Amino acid sequence: MVRELTIIAAAALIIASLAAHSQSTPSQLTYRCVGKDGKKYYGSTVPMPCLGQPIEQLNTSGMVVRRIDPEGDEKERAVKEAEAKKKREDDAARREAVRRNSALLATYTSAQDIDEARSRALADNQKAVKDVELRIDAIKKRQASYDKELVFYKGDNKPPARLQDDIRDAEIDLKAQENLLAAKKKDVDTINAKYDQDKQRYLELTVRR
Repeated sequence: MVRELTIIAAAALIIASLAAHSQSTPSQLTYRCVGKDGKKYYGSTVPMPCLGQPIEQLNTSGMVVRRIDPEGDEKERAVKEAEAKKKREDDAARREAVRRNSALLATYTSAQDIDEARSRALADNQKAVKDVELRIDAIKKRQASYDKELVFYKGDNKPPARLQDDIRDAEIDLKAQENLLAAKKKDVDTINAKYDQDKQRYLELTVRR
């Protein structure tokens, strides 16, 4: 009886030893990781607790042949995407520069052409400014006539709705035209800047030739 118990105990120890060996020496396993719970996991396929964790791929001798870092892979992917996006943007910018340069050379035959185009653009802008100023003067004259008409309405004698609407509309029109006038005057700087850039690029392109 004692001999039988000894044999059973020895067998149990051997089984426990083999189980421990299978956990610590993954000679027949492929993937290994430390889960979020701090425990090690092994498997011939990626164990579920390894998902999202750094993983080691082992050969049949238990040697690490590859490390898989999901976070590192994600960062690498993000870097590659950023590089690819920048390359696309740079390529698009180069194509646009070529297109603009070609259009510039097709539009002008000399630097003098650019100066003449500038003069025409400034003259058109000045004409637009004058037109707006005339409209503003006309609105102010209308307002003056409304002011004269208001003189007849005092105290309880309120001005008719028509007159009130005309006064309100004139104020709205005047504000709109004043804003337009400010924009037209500011366009002078925009026009000069555009033709300055065109002339500079034209000279650079033609000197290279």
